[in-house]
Amino acid sequence: MTSPGHSHDRDPRGLKPIPRLIFASRWLQLPLYLGLIVAQVVYVYLFLKELLHLVLHTATVTELQAMLIVLGLIDVVMISNLLIMVIVGGYETFVSRMELNRHPDQPEWLSHVNASVLKIKLAMAIIGISSIHLLRTFIEAGSLGTEKSTYTEAGIMWQAIIHALFILSAIGIALVDRMSQPSIPRAAEH
Repeated sequence: MTSPGHSHDRDPRGLKPIPRLIFASRWLQLPLYLGLIVAQVVYVYLFLKELLHLVLHTATVTELQAMLIVLGLIDVVMISNLLIMVIVGGYETFVSRMELNRHPDQPEWLSHVNASVLKIKLAMAIIGISSIHLLRTFIEAGSLGTEKSTYTEAGIMWQAIIHALFILSAIGIALVDRMSQPSIPRAAEH
């Protein structure tokens, strides 16, 4: 309950015009999140197309080809999960509350999402996507044998280096986040 003298604390109409405009500018992100939903639809289409290809060509697909297709499907799912985290978490963090606290399907992580948690989750998702992509590259490059490879040694090396940089960046983000958290004093030892 607010005190009578502070009734404008939660009322955006109580803000001066410039702060109100700046605060309202967060809604400019709405078309960006809607655009990501369209991208999600594209990924669902690509997933279904690859899955249909796998099912219809089961008799002629080798085990290696099936593994590469499945890795591609996993890659699409992980990118789709990344999109959901950005859409839902970003909207909730930077635009407006979604009031999902009573919804039975509310993701557990959304109850404690903030910019810091979102950054760490996104970094972990990017590492997962990069891992799948790198594994797929290694399998494709190794399976080509004597055929002319589309992957050069330098290209594979750079993919591995970029993947390692993603990991180092995620560790850095987690360390900075941990250092910025207030420390909890330990109980006195006997």
